[in-house]
Amino acid sequence: MIERTVRLRAQGLTKRFGGLAAVSEVSLDLWHGQLHAVIGPNGAGKSTLTNLLSGDLPPSSGTVHVEGLDVTGWSPERISRHGLGRSYQKTNIFPTFTVWDNVRLAAQSREQPSPFNPIGWWGQAGGMGTVNARAERALEMAGLQDRRQALAGAASHGEQRQLEIAMTLATEPVVLLLDEPLAGMGAMEADRMIGLLLKLKKDHAMMLVEHDMDAVFALADHLTVMVNGQVIASDKPAAVRADSNVQAAYLGEDH
Repeated sequence: MIERTVRLRAQGLTKRFGGLAAVSEVSLDLWHGQLHAVIGPNGAGKSTLTNLLSGDLPPSSGTVHVEGLDVTGWSPERISRHGLGRSYQKTNIFPTFTVWDNVRLAAQSREQPSPFNPIGWWGQAGGMGTVNARAERALEMAGLQDRRQALAGAASHGEQRQLEIAMTLATEPVVLLLDEPLAGMGAMEADRMIGLLLKLKKDHAMMLVEHDMDAVFALADHLTVMVNGQVIASDKPAAVRADSNVQAAYLGEDH
């Protein structure tokens, strides 16, 4: 049975830039074993919300709890160590390294450095059994075992997005924030990514920001719609799809 636990809770999150509220009073829960999709037109505040949850931006007001602990105002690195992993709109990999070395470096970032070797994570990794095991698990989860020795920069766009997710998984997060992982993909790559996300949500609490509505409705257990920094609907996908306000503001008649 899937454990139904709130892994991340945001309450009243607001971010102001001068007189503009890019995000205004947004609250949401991310549950273990479920995927919560956030949609909305460009400029709705989706990426700003993701940055608030991950610590990349400090909120003007509101709180973020991860695993029951208030992480509001923590650095992204500290929040990451507490169990939150995220991907970015722009693929963030080391293109001149192999797929395996990218994932292993991410796994090494979880090791506490020795006071006598504060940058030891750049040292010899071949004998680091726990690091290698963590990287191996992430590579397998992301479906990249057969591409381990390929140069990351030579991989297809879809494989690079898979690699970024593998690197995130190597940090062993309980919460995953994914910012448009299907952007720029063809149909086959998108189908492969959807399959990967369906597999991953069984063991994580996930938030997905995405413009591909077919993917959203295939993946989401809960759906939040943002417009101009505010939530205009948050419910089960079928209820949101039928909401006349959502149709007028974003989805349009085709959905």
